[in-house]
Amino acid sequence: MDEYNVDLNKVEEAVAHKAAVEYPRTLVSDVLEGTVELFGKYTSLLWIVLMLLIVVNVLMRYTLGTNFIALEELQWHLYAVGFMVGLSYCVLHDGHVRVDVLAEHWHPRTRAVVEIIGLVVLFLPFCYFILSYAWPFVERSYRIGEVSAAPGGLPMRWLIKSVILLAFTLMAMAAIARLIRAFSFLTGFPRERKPSHK
Repeated sequence: MDEYNVDLNKVEEAVAHKAAVEYPRTLVSDVLEGTVELFGKYTSLLWIVLMLLIVVNVLMRYTLGTNFIALEELQWHLYAVGFMVGLSYCVLHDGHVRVDVLAEHWHPRTRAVVEIIGLVVLFLPFCYFILSYAWPFVERSYRIGEVSAAPGGLPMRWLIKSVILLAFTLMAMAAIARLIRAFSFLTGFPRERKPSHK
């Protein structure tokens, strides 16, 4: 194995977004990003719980010959929460799919302008659209006390549906933070926040 000497930093650099621009940090963007980061980090623990729950369900099915509908539904719900909240974390860390073929040849200011237009014209209206339709969807579920249609399923169906509101609010926050940082890069306003050295 000594003949394969891999420099992981060079590998990471090679696959990183060449079109990504490092925008200045601002006070507001730091608060928004910090909130999304907090939700993203703690929600990532759900994947461990989900994995353990799947193992327990499989063991119960094949060793005891039984399974519980509520536990199966809980698997779906945990997956939905992890995936949906993970989307905002992905936007925050610029890990989403991009078409960098053109952008990697653009000037950083051009990239920032295109990013602002994309966020304002496409991304934020999409978040607003989903939130405006999700609110009555969740509210109705809460009002009627919706439960699982399956016998022995989970109660409080509104709880899992409300994750749509949380997830798209977090995505909008990540996008607004990115928008503020790109605007600061172009105009100098809001002012860049210098990192404090301890």
